[in-house]
Amino acid sequence: MANFRHLLSNYFRLSVATVSFIIMGIILFSLLVSNVTPNVVDVNVYERAPRDIQSPITIPLEEQTEARKRLAEESVKNEYTFNRDLALLQAEAMKDLIDIVITINKSEEKKSEDEAQLTMDQKLEQIKTTIDKSDISDETYTALSKASETELNNMKNLGPDVVNKILSNPIMVEEVEEARNEAVQLIRENSNLSYSLRNATEEITRSFIIANRTLDPEKTRQKRKEASDKVEEVFIREGEVLVKSGSVITPEVYDRLKKVGLLDQEMKTYPYYGLFLFVLIVMAGLYYFMKEEREKEHFRKYVTIYALLFTLTLVVMKVLSISTELGLTSLMYAVPVAAGAMMIKMLFNEELAVVSTIIFAFSAALIFNEQTTGNFNFIMSMYILFNGISGIVFLGKTQQRSKILQAGFFVSFIAILTVASVLLLQNGKFTSLQIGLDLGCAAISGFVAAVLTLGLLPVIESSFNILSVTKLIELSNPNHPILRKVLMEAPGTYHHSIMVANLSEAACESIGANGLLARVGSYYHDVGKTKRPHFFIENQMNMENPHDKIAPQLSKTIITAHPYDGADMLRAEKIPKEIIDIAEQHHGTTLLKFFYHKACQLTDKEVAESDFRYPGPKAQNKEVAIIGISDAVEAAVRSLSKPTPVKIDGIIRKIINDRLEDGQFDECDITLKELDTVAKTLTETLKGIFHSRIEYPEETKKVEKQ
Repeated sequence: MANFRHLLSNYFRLSVATVSFIIMGIILFSLLVSNVTPNVVDVNVYERAPRDIQSPITIPLEEQTEARKRLAEESVKNEYTFNRDLALLQAEAMKDLIDIVITINKSEEKKSEDEAQLTMDQKLEQIKTTIDKSDISDETYTALSKASETELNNMKNLGPDVVNKILSNPIMVEEVEEARNEAVQLIRENSNLSYSLRNATEEITRSFIIANRTLDPEKTRQKRKEASDKVEEVFIREGEVLVKSGSVITPEVYDRLKKVGLLDQEMKTYPYYGLFLFVLIVMAGLYYFMKEEREKEHFRKYVTIYALLFTLTLVVMKVLSISTELGLTSLMYAVPVAAGAMMIKMLFNEELAVVSTIIFAFSAALIFNEQTTGNFNFIMSMYILFNGISGIVFLGKTQQRSKILQAGFFVSFIAILTVASVLLLQNGKFTSLQIGLDLGCAAISGFVAAVLTLGLLPVIESSFNILSVTKLIELSNPNHPILRKVLMEAPGTYHHSIMVANLSEAACESIGANGLLARVGSYYHDVGKTKRPHFFIENQMNMENPHDKIAPQLSKTIITAHPYDGADMLRAEKIPKEIIDIAEQHHGTTLLKFFYHKACQLTDKEVAESDFRYPGPKAQNKEVAIIGISDAVEAAVRSLSKPTPVKIDGIIRKIINDRLEDGQFDECDITLKELDTVAKTLTETLKGIFHSRIEYPEETKKVEKQ
C-alpha cells in the first residue's frame, strides 16, 4: 500500500510538472505568434503604394538570372583557330597537281608512233582520278595538258609561291574571295605565261586558297560557359525596397510583390508550424535538462517557480518590443533579461541559468523582429545573450545579496560595450541623440535587472518557502534570532552545533553533496534542546544531571522530543522545509542505548527496544544522513579522555556501521563507497581539531612545583 501511494505521488508530481511545461509552451507560443504572422499588402496594379514596401524574404529570380546569362553568352565573340600549316600543305598540293600533269604528258611523249595516244578526255579522266579537285574546270585541265614542261615548271614555281604567301596570313571564310583576288593580282603581276596557261594558273591558285582561320566550336562554347557562370544570380533581397511610398505599382513591381508572398491574402500556416516546433524543442529540452529534479519531492514547487521566472522574463521582453513599434527603438536595450538569468542561477543552479539565457536570446530574435525585415533580429539576440551570461558569470560562486548590485553594474558595462560594438559594426550615420539613447538604455538594463532581482528574490523565497544559496547564507548569520536563542539558552548545544557543522560540511563536500546546506542545517538541528537545555549533557556545567532523579522512560520522552520541538519552532519561524527536515530526521529511528539499558537494569520484565527509539522518520537524503553521523561522532569523540587518530577512526567507523546495520540509511541514496569517504573525511577533520599540543617548559615547571 505504501509503495502504491509512493507511485501515485510520483505520477501526480510528474503529471503536474508536464502540465506546467505545457502551460509554459502555450505562453511562449502566444507571445511569439504575432511576430511570425506573415505580412500582406492590399494593392493593385497602377495604384500608388501606401508606404515603403520591403521584401520580407530573400528569393531568387530565375527568369531574370537566365536572361542575364543569355545576354552574357551572346556578348562573347566566336573563337577561331588559325592553321599556320595550311599554307605549306596547300602549296605542296598544288605542286603535286602540276607534277601529275607533267608526268602524264611525259608518258605520252615517250610512246612510240605505234602506241595509241590518250585522248584529251582520257587525260582529263586520269588527272581527275589522281587528284580530286572538282572545282577546277576541264578547260583548265586541257590547257595544262597542252602546255610544255617548261611552262608547267614556271607555273609550278609561281602558283604555289602565291598560295603559300597568301595563306601565311589569317583568312576567314568571308575573306576567302578577297584573298583569291589578291592571288590573281600577284600572278598577273609576276607571270610571263601564255594567256591560256595564265588563266589556268589563276583558276588553280584560286582553288587552293581556302579559309585558314576557322570557327572553334568547343573553345567558343567554353568561353560562353565561363561568361554565363560569372553572372551572379539575381535575388530579391530581404529588406529590399520593392516600391517606395507614393510610387505607382507597375505590373513588374506587382509581380515581385506576388513572388515574395506579400499579396497572398490566404493565411500561411508554415510559420506557425515552425514556431510550434521551436516551442516543442525548447520545452522538451528543458524537461530533459531537469530530469534529475523530476525525481525529487520538491519538483512541483521547483518547476512552478521556474515557470514564473521564465514567463515574467518573456513578458517583459514582449512589453518592451511593443514600445519599439511606437518608434521608441532604444527602449529595447533596456530589457532587464539579466534579472531572470541571475534569479534562476541563485534559486536553482548555474547550468539551468545558462540554458535559460540561451532560450531567452533565441526568443528575443523573434520578439524584437519588428524593426527588421525578416523574422529574426540577430543583433538583439546577441545582446540578450551577452546580458544574461554577464550577470551569471559575475555572480560566480558567492551569491550574497550585496553582490547582486555589483553584478548589475557589470551587466550595464557589458551592455554598453555590446551596443557600442553594434553601432560601430553597422557603420551607419547615427545622430548623437540616437547614440546617447541607445547607450543610456543599455546602462539602465543592468541597474533595473539588479533592482528587480533584489526586490523579487525575497518575495519568491518567502512565498514559496524555498531554500536558495542566498537564503542559506542569511540563515548562517550568527545574529539570527533562533541561533541567538541557542547561544544564550544552550551554549553547550551551540558549540556542539558549530562542531557538527564543520564536520558535516567537509563530509558532504567530499562526496559531492550540498556542503552549505549541511552546515546551515547543523546550526539549527538541535534548536529543540532550548526547550529543556539542562536535560542535555553538553549544557550541564557545574550541576547535577537531572536524569539521575527521573525514570528512564521520562528521560527518553524528554530526549526524543527535541527533534520535533525543534521542527515546530522552525516551522513557527517559517524556516525552509529543508532545514526543518534536518532537525526532524537527523536521529532517524535510532535507539537511546543508555536509557534503554538503564531501564532494563531497573526491571526484571522485558523492555521493548521500540519504546526507546526516536519516532523518525529516517534520513531522506545524504545531507541529513551525514549530519546524523557527524552529530553522533562529535558527541562520542568529545567524551574521549585522550583522543588519538586510531581511536577517532575506530569510533567513527563503529557509529557508521551501527547505523548501517540498524537500517538508518535505507531511505536515502547514500552508498557504501560514499560512507567510506565520509569516514575518512571525518577522521581527517577531527585529527585537525584534536591535534596533539606541545607541552611548554614553563608549564612543565609549574606542574612540578605543584
